Amino acid sequence: MTVAPDRPLASEITDILVTHCGLDPDVAATTPAASLEELGMDSLALLELAAVVADRWRVKIPEQAGELSIAGVADLVARRADPPGHTENAVDIRAPLPLVWDITNDVARWTELFTEYAVAEILHRDGDTVRFRLTMHPDENGVAWSWVSERTADPATREVRARRVETGPFEYMRIHWRYEEIPDGTRMTWTQDFAMKPTAPVDNAGMTARINTNSAIQLAVIKDRIERAYAGGAR
Repeated sequence: MTVAPDRPLASEITDILVTHCGLDPDVAATTPAASLEELGMDSLALLELAAVVADRWRVKIPEQAGELSIAGVADLVARRADPPGHTENAVDIRAPLPLVWDITNDVARWTELFTEYAVAEILHRDGDTVRFRLTMHPDENGVAWSWVSERTADPATREVRARRVETGPFEYMRIHWRYEEIPDGTRMTWTQDFAMKPTAPVDNAGMTARINTNSAIQLAVIKDRIERAYAGGAR
């Protein structure tokens, strides 16, 4: 039986199937793309696999696991065993807090504040809660990603809680904006907590790196644009 050296988890899944579920190792080696059902794993075998995986990695295997290949099961386990994503990024802006608050919470004008959004459409307002659709500029493949989010601003505490309603590749995405007065301006902090779906093209660690990189870029842009507005007389 041969297993690609860069997929040790797939090797572990294979060993579990051979040892606990009666999988023929030669069949697994010669048909690596086959689903577990195609490899002859019945419902009892899948239950045994689920029990071992739950005990070893604290990951729950879905009922549809029989449709997955060994590599697919390994990917699922890797993603769900991956700690949830968490990022925190902040920027200091030389402008008063009320101005920073007003500009950054004017969602309808986010296309003027962020460089990544092509469209910001308000769908519904209810007091300090707004539901909206964001559409990004097309990526290198010509795809314009779009999703619906909802955010609730608390003017008393100067905090905003937001979440993706249409989660796309995320199992969930929650964002916390905090604003505080500092000497000569305002500190704005973004905290994001999320987890990726097993079918997503990137895992939690990969998305954490992407968000940290992009947040630094966007916060620098926001800082520059608000400071320019303040210098130009905005109040």
